[in-house]
Amino acid sequence: MTLTDEASPGAAEAAAAAHTKGRNVRLAVILLAQLLIVLDATVVNVALPDAQKALHMSDADRQWVVTLYALTFGSLLLLGGRIADFWGRRRTFLVGMAGFAAASALGGLAQGGSELFAARAGQGVFAAMLAPAALSLIQVNFPTGPARAKAFGLYGAIGGGGAALGLVLGGVLTEYLSWRWCLLVNVPVAIVAVVSGRLVLKESRAPGEPAYDVPGAALVTFGLASLVYGLNRASVNGWQSGGTFAFLALAVVLLVGFVLVEQRSAAPLLPMRIPVHPTRGGAYLAALIGGAALLGGLLFLTYYFQVSLQYSPITAGVASVPLTASVLVSAAVASVLLPRVGPRPLMVIGPVIAAAGLALLTQISLDSSYVTSVLPGLLLIGFGLGFLFVPMSNTALVGVADHDTGAASALVNATQQVGGAIGTALFSTIYASAVSGYLTGHDASPASQGLALLHGYRTAFAYAAGVMLLAAVIAAVLIRVKKSDLAADATVHLG
Repeated sequence: MTLTDEASPGAAEAAAAAHTKGRNVRLAVILLAQLLIVLDATVVNVALPDAQKALHMSDADRQWVVTLYALTFGSLLLLGGRIADFWGRRRTFLVGMAGFAAASALGGLAQGGSELFAARAGQGVFAAMLAPAALSLIQVNFPTGPARAKAFGLYGAIGGGGAALGLVLGGVLTEYLSWRWCLLVNVPVAIVAVVSGRLVLKESRAPGEPAYDVPGAALVTFGLASLVYGLNRASVNGWQSGGTFAFLALAVVLLVGFVLVEQRSAAPLLPMRIPVHPTRGGAYLAALIGGAALLGGLLFLTYYFQVSLQYSPITAGVASVPLTASVLVSAAVASVLLPRVGPRPLMVIGPVIAAAGLALLTQISLDSSYVTSVLPGLLLIGFGLGFLFVPMSNTALVGVADHDTGAASALVNATQQVGGAIGTALFSTIYASAVSGYLTGHDASPASQGLALLHGYRTAFAYAAGVMLLAAVIAAVLIRVKKSDLAADATVHLG
């Protein structure tokens, strides 16, 4: 009896340690997936100038490398969540990871622009399956307690810091290996995640009969694609061309159709009661604009650094890090201020600060000092976006019923991704028009070409500043929530 009594505590401790170790291994696999998803939003930015030269892409076409990933990811994210819930979270995770690896391999081995575009779209499709599955697996494996808080903290840290890491990693891989490795590096990592996931992850599903809103998913995806393609055509054919107008009009028809289908669907992809609430609608619009500024701004900074200032890829990557780093710093500050002042002041001040940073970047030149002419603008943009993102993520969940929380949370990430796709296409069109307009009145000398590109960057940053100010106006008018109404368990997403 004595020996049994003495052995029992030891056996219990060993079982508890084994349980904790197993859960930590599962968390590591899940976080690996999150890291890949976030990295691929920015890792190709620094590699894009080299990829454009190697694959002979035009300036008008190059933005699709960024846009297609964000567009397919954002527009299919809600459907991906449904698939994970009903088809099985583990199965969706493994299929998403395997598909992501295959698409990455296709992109890394691409011999032309169309192959790279297809690969980036494929990455977005499988990321839309992978991301909600990973988040759901954390919820299943860490249902309560401090371990759950730690798991979500690590998940959020990767979401926020992964963008900065992607810029640096993209620079290192491009400079010392090849731009192709910015995509190929995903393959061995994904293989490790798939093999590990098969061994340690357990299957789970939501109760009830599967219900997939395929018509809604098709309408919103093709509607957004038509919108982005129309904006892209404007850079080549002008805003007055019939083709541009046709695609933009088609986008309106498809997106209106999406709203009508969602209102009548028995299992809507996006219940319209979520975004029609004024405060929540304001938060989603702010997410759209913030995503446009962040992804669009990083794209033009990359070309300014590498093409105009002749930075090496790794130098360009490091030079972009202060923007995302300042987002993390200001997010921490905003998290402290939010319970004290409420969301509205932060969501008004944040876009104004970011717009000021973008305005500073309109003063760049071909011999600008990074420290005095570029860095202050980057820090202001990042600081302003952090002030915007934290209250935005909280207000997006205000008043949402428990059964709508998943869709409301996913919509925050979806609008940021879609905003990035739309912003990249829109600002690329504005940039291209500014460059061609400048060259119309000047000779075709290399000096004029360089000044034309500079004029394009400045113009894009100026328009982006105006769009950011629009976010401040939206917040001032629509955000009416009190600090006492904020959801206590709202999760902040920075990626």
